[in-house]
Amino acid sequence: MIVVLLPAYNEEASLPRLMPKLREVLDRQGEPYRIVTCNDGSRDGTREVLQQMIEQYPLEVLTHKINRGLGETSRDLFERAAEIASTGDVIVRLDCDDTHEPEFMPRLISKVREGYDVVIASRFAPGGGQLGVGPYRAFISRCANLFMKVFFPIEGLREYSCGFRAYRAEAIQKAIACYGNNFIQLKGLGFTCTLEKLVKLKLVGARFAEAPFVLRYDQKLSDSKMVSSITTLGYIVMTIMYHWPWGGWRTAARRQAPARDSAGG
Repeated sequence: MIVVLLPAYNEEASLPRLMPKLREVLDRQGEPYRIVTCNDGSRDGTREVLQQMIEQYPLEVLTHKINRGLGETSRDLFERAAEIASTGDVIVRLDCDDTHEPEFMPRLISKVREGYDVVIASRFAPGGGQLGVGPYRAFISRCANLFMKVFFPIEGLREYSCGFRAYRAEAIQKAIACYGNNFIQLKGLGFTCTLEKLVKLKLVGARFAEAPFVLRYDQKLSDSKMVSSITTLGYIVMTIMYHWPWGGWRTAARRQAPARDSAGG
């Protein structure tokens, strides 16, 4: 089965454009699939749109009565995916704002089937790119990815900040079993959770790969949800928590590794 995760906040205009494309791609894939979305306290007509779609799609809707942010929304979506997924399933997470084209999903899923745990849709891989992104935003994105590559190096990755990814279900289940509620620990720090998931999965031994895709920011209808100052603060906090020599994430993972290896053996 393929489990698709969609975090949604004020996406009443984007969902009717995204969902038919998503269904077309998944039907062509030829595997059973399930879509799980979390309506994160939307103030527009997102709730009503999703309620109508329940009758048209294999769709499950989680609901936050108030806006809790991407961190808590991602936590709830991935925990739900871990509950319903089985061995061999693939979890795909993409944005609801129609900037992540579903046509790129088969590439991600194929690489997971090759044996990778996490496959990222990459603007920076050969054949990738982005449309509708202004020079300033493109510069900031490049700088952010460079920062992440320096402080959180993962072999073969060029793209760290894109949330369009496919995961082997067992890798997510393993990470949640290891970290519990702290799989996404920095829940109140904006889009930091997008990077945090990569770092936590790296620490439990996940294998990573990329597949090229084109970000379609020119198709975005809803307002940007990112608050740059909060996300920047989150990156700084995460860098400290990861590299802190006395009980930081990396140190803790090294201490836990022998116990995990022993349990696995």
